Amino acid sequence: MDMGRESRWEKDAMTVEIVFALVTAVALAAAIFTVALTLALAFGISGSAKKSVLVGGALLGAAAGMWRLVRVLLRFDKQHRLGR
Repeated sequence: MDMGRESRWEKDAMTVEIVFALVTAVALAAAIFTVALTLALAFGISGSAKKSVLVGGALLGAAAGMWRLVRVLLRFDKQHRLGR
């Protein structure tokens, strides 16, 4: 390694990991929102209750997506620091 400078391979690996983290975070958030939407439609919820379920699903999805994003990137950083 040349004095703290990252090689092209390391930069490419970091880019791939960031894209992977973003894609899986969006997929997880969408899946959680889809579950909330499906529940609202399956039980015939309407009005403000439906809005509450959808907002709750969106919030849970966003929180889960952020959790996934941070978890993947921290895991990559840990492995990178260990030299794997």
